Amino acid sequence: MEALRKQANKLREQVAKQQQVVLRQFSATGYGNSDTIVTDEAEFQRHQLLEKLYISTRTGKHFQRDIVRGVEGLIAAGSKKIEIGTKLSEDCRKYGAENPSYSGGTLAKAASAYGTARANIEKERDNLNRALGSQIADPLRAMITGVPLEDARHLAQRYDRMRQEAELQTAEIVRRQARVREVPGNPENIMKLQAAETKMQELKANMAVLGKEAAAAMAAVEAQQQRLTLQRLIAMVEAESAHHRRIAQILDEVQAEMVSERQRIESAPPTVANNHIPPSYESSVNGGRTMQASSLDRSVDKAMYFLAEAMHAFEAETEGELSLTVGDYVVVRQVNSSGWSEGECNGKAGWFPSAYVERRQRVQASKVAEVF
Repeated sequence: MEALRKQANKLREQVAKQQQVVLRQFSATGYGNSDTIVTDEAEFQRHQLLEKLYISTRTGKHFQRDIVRGVEGLIAAGSKKIEIGTKLSEDCRKYGAENPSYSGGTLAKAASAYGTARANIEKERDNLNRALGSQIADPLRAMITGVPLEDARHLAQRYDRMRQEAELQTAEIVRRQARVREVPGNPENIMKLQAAETKMQELKANMAVLGKEAAAAMAAVEAQQQRLTLQRLIAMVEAESAHHRRIAQILDEVQAEMVSERQRIESAPPTVANNHIPPSYESSVNGGRTMQASSLDRSVDKAMYFLAEAMHAFEAETEGELSLTVGDYVVVRQVNSSGWSEGECNGKAGWFPSAYVERRQRVQASKVAEVF
């Protein structure tokens, strides 16, 4: 029987040593990796709280890293866009400066305006990149590697190691109790059991203090982590929103400038080339011979005149030209291929640019007097 008892005690010791090896392996890293004996209800609740806080802060830390990596990607992409946009701005302004148009310069002015606007857009993009770096990435990066989080996690890990030590001590007490039962009244076994129980009480007291301290530190860090991350997300939204509002304002202003210039050109009177000289008012060239006034009068009787409205003002510069005011009605009697027309308005006759008037209706020459 004595041999059997010794063999059983030896097996128990081997099992206890194996348990210690396994617990040391799991307690080397992380928190809450042991599912062994729990000492009491208060300790169990404290352990569960710390485990949840540890997981929450670890997940929050990973999320902060994801945000930092995303912001760094946005900054890198923004820097590339700044490079491309700056080159486009320089090209537009170069074209506007070196390629004036002799027909009004509308395209050159629009290119210069857009080049300036694009340069302002890239400045705003650079400001956004700086804001993303200083207001979002830097604060989150500082908290990820900050001392408070690491200190709180170290406290939680210390508590977990102490808890595992208490679990091992519980197993030691069970083993000592078995020894006392096997050899009742043995003073040495009793003393060892009492020492194990005393150590267990000390461990429980230390665990209670360290557990409260670790839980408070982890809760404070979690709250700070949640608050700071939310603040940085809001700051990122505000920075991007303000950036896009400024971009929209820049684009609205350059669009208004370009549209205004286009409308100015479109509403301007057509130009008359300097080499286009109005025909002689006294005669018209027809096949190389001059038509006499009497023949012209006879042809006029049968001709179809038409009524036109002056769309642009025209100031006569020579005696044979006819001045026009916007809204005047002109009886057009001749239209020359040179871009000039001859007609009568307000009792005066002469030549004027054909593009300055628009046809309204046709009238017989005999009814011209009735029109005026």
